[in-house]
Amino acid sequence: MGVKLEILRMLLYLSFPVGLFWVSNQAEYFQRHVVQRRREIFPPDNPERRQAMAALKQRLREGKEPRD
Repeated sequence: MGVKLEILRMLLYLSFPVGLFWVSNQAEYFQRHVVQRRREIFPPDNPERRQAMAALKQRLREGKEPRD
């Protein structure tokens, strides 16, 4: 029973990481979890937001200039 048990243990030790690798590299899984999460964290560029940031930067620059 010793050799059969060792073979079974080796199969379990190897199948777990290989199985996780296979599941995590499926295109549907990647699209559903990774790409969607990235879009939540970094939303697409918005021209209105860009203009608001430029206006804020300008106000900060004007506030840091020395006053006479």
